[in-house]
Amino acid sequence: MEIPVYLFTGFLEAGKTRFIAETMRDPNFNDGKRKYLVILCEEGEDELDPADYGDNVSCVTFEDEDRLTPDRLSALAKRAKADIVVLEYNGMWLLDSLYNALPENWMVYQEIMIADSTTAIAYNANMRQLMVDKLTGCEMVVFNRMTPETDKLPLHKLVRGVSRRANICYEDMAGEIEFDTIEDPLPFDINAPVIDIDDRDFAIFYRDMTEDFPKYEGKTVRFKGIVATDSALPGGQFAVGRHIMTCCADDIAYRGVVAKGMCGLKLATRDWVIVEGKLSEEESRIYRGRGPVLTVTSITRAEKPTEEVATFY
Repeated sequence: MEIPVYLFTGFLEAGKTRFIAETMRDPNFNDGKRKYLVILCEEGEDELDPADYGDNVSCVTFEDEDRLTPDRLSALAKRAKADIVVLEYNGMWLLDSLYNALPENWMVYQEIMIADSTTAIAYNANMRQLMVDKLTGCEMVVFNRMTPETDKLPLHKLVRGVSRRANICYEDMAGEIEFDTIEDPLPFDINAPVIDIDDRDFAIFYRDMTEDFPKYEGKTVRFKGIVATDSALPGGQFAVGRHIMTCCADDIAYRGVVAKGMCGLKLATRDWVIVEGKLSEEESRIYRGRGPVLTVTSITRAEKPTEEVATFY
C-alpha cells in the first residue's frame, strides 16, 4: 500500500514544528480516523506532543541521520499502522539522504519549506548549498515572522534564484498568510518570433524551459552553447548547452538539449556554437524518454563567452 509523505524542510528554529502542530490540529488534514506517523529529525524550541492530536497520531524522533533507513522507517510505519507520514527534516542534512532512505511505497505528496524571514538571507549567504538543496524540490516556501517593515523582494528573489515553480507565501506574527504577488518576468521575450537568449540568461532559460516546456513547444530559440557529442545519439544529432552553477563550484553540471541537423558543420565535443532552431518534445535515449529537442535551422561557430559557466545571478 502506498503511504503519502508530507515533508517539511527548513533550518533550526524556523518554525517547522509549530507549522506541523497547526497542520495536525486542522480537521481538514487530521480527520481523527486515519493513522498518522510524525517523524521529527531535530529538536527545536517547540515540542510536539502526539497526545494533543488524538490516539491516531504516533511520534518518533531521529537525531542521527544514519539511522534513517528504509527497513527502520518501514518498521515504524507498520507499528503505527500509519496511513500518512508527516516528516520534519533536519535543515543540515541533504535531501538526497532522505530520499535514499524512504521505503519504496512511501511517496512524497507535498514538500514545504518553512523559513524565518529574519534569518533566511543570512542562511543563504553562509550556507548556500543547504539553502539550494531545500528550495530545489519544494512546492511551497512559507516565510514566517513577517512584519510590516519586512522587504519581500529579497525573499522573493532568493526563491526565484533557485526555482520558478515554488509558490511563495508570507506569514505575519499573528499567523495571517499573504501569497506572493511580485511579478517575475523572464529576461527574454517568450513571444518573439525568435527567442534570443543572452549569454547571462542561459541558466534561467534552461530551468524555465525544463520546468514548463509546453509554453516553449514549437517556439524558435537562439543561444550560444557548447557542443557535446554522444554515441547514444543517432547520426546528425548532438547536445548543445552550457555548464550551469546553481550554488557553488561543486555543483557545476552540463545541461543541454538534444539537437538534430548540423547544417553541414562537422562538430566535436567542446565546440562553441550559436544555434537557432525550433523546439519540440520528442523521444530520445539521452532523456530515457521524452524531452526537449531542437530542430536546427542555423548554426555557426562562435567564441566562448566571457563567463563560460552560466549562473542564475
